[in-house]
Amino acid sequence: MRLLQVSFRYRRRQPFVLEEADAQLAPGDAIELTGANGAGKSTLLRLLAGLARPTRGHIADRPGVVGFAPDRFPTAQPFTVTSYLTHMASVRGGARWRPWAERLNMGHLLGLPLGELSKGSAHKVGLVQALMADPGLLILDEPFAGLDADTRETLPAIVTEVAGRGGIVVASDHQGGLRGLPGLRSWSLVDGHLKESTPAASTPPAASAPPATRAPERPLTTVAVTLPADELPLFLTRMRDQGYRTSEPDHPHPPEEPG
Repeated sequence: MRLLQVSFRYRRRQPFVLEEADAQLAPGDAIELTGANGAGKSTLLRLLAGLARPTRGHIADRPGVVGFAPDRFPTAQPFTVTSYLTHMASVRGGARWRPWAERLNMGHLLGLPLGELSKGSAHKVGLVQALMADPGLLILDEPFAGLDADTRETLPAIVTEVAGRGGIVVASDHQGGLRGLPGLRSWSLVDGHLKESTPAASTPPAASAPPATRAPERPLTTVAVTLPADELPLFLTRMRDQGYRTSEPDHPHPPEEPG
């Protein structure tokens, strides 16, 4: 998925909220988007999701299934939680929402009208409708806002799973709830410009500093993984980005003949 010189403004003669953004997103990417209030984070997320069109430029190769969880879920709808999620599952071709509702501990909410939900409970409904169809692109706008502690602990694992199966996850998150994820990319919006920061290089200790205590080495093991040959380069790149040692096979196994 690519952003090609993407600019956006809400009306003619108004200043651009986003100017000439260029970026490339690969399967398996998880991206944290930060910026000051009013910087345009939600606008960029809506552009990525296809809910708004760029004023200039183009977004190419968007995955076919997009899940979008807004910052504020619209509760002014004449549904209970169950009827809303059942309706959305039908719209999405029979997607399964109950496993996600169970995982987010929503059993006590299913019979309630949407209008009676707290912000955190409504946010869970938004997460379930975004996740139910196994999205290739998952957009999360302030996903940790108002959530209970258990759900806050569960969400990073869910993001890891979506990215692990080749999905792309972009989350606007001022609380930093995803920052412990391996390989997390960091985007920021500053004065309408999209920037990506890279991890700072480690600085060697000064000569006069006492030697640091070395952490004990963890035991290593080697595993074999079987996958289609054309997926090998992406798989190796992803593993190396996460800090694992890898080596390419000298002689890739040919496909097995059907028995």
